[in-house]
Amino acid sequence: MLYAIIGEDVANSLECRMAVRPAHVKRLQELQDAGRLVLAGPHPAIDSDNPGAAGFTGSLIVAEFESLEDAQQWADADPYIEANVYSNVTVKPFKKVFPQ
Repeated sequence: MLYAIIGEDVANSLECRMAVRPAHVKRLQELQDAGRLVLAGPHPAIDSDNPGAAGFTGSLIVAEFESLEDAQQWADADPYIEANVYSNVTVKPFKKVFPQ
């Protein structure tokens, strides 16, 4: 089943976010390589693809896991959590309707 993982950044997270980004992206690449990643990306803090110093307010990942528990365990191991980039992470089931 698909699960949405919604991470919310702490204030002024950009420097820390960028420092641990390679480890975060490596885990996403592993999901991609396994054919389980639907989409992933950050939420810019301003209305721009490249927010610069404004940074980001969080991230969204939609991926396939065996269970909600598995998705939660994967999310809990994210480098952004260990580095205190995320203040909160929500994991919930997701039903893809479009595109078909």
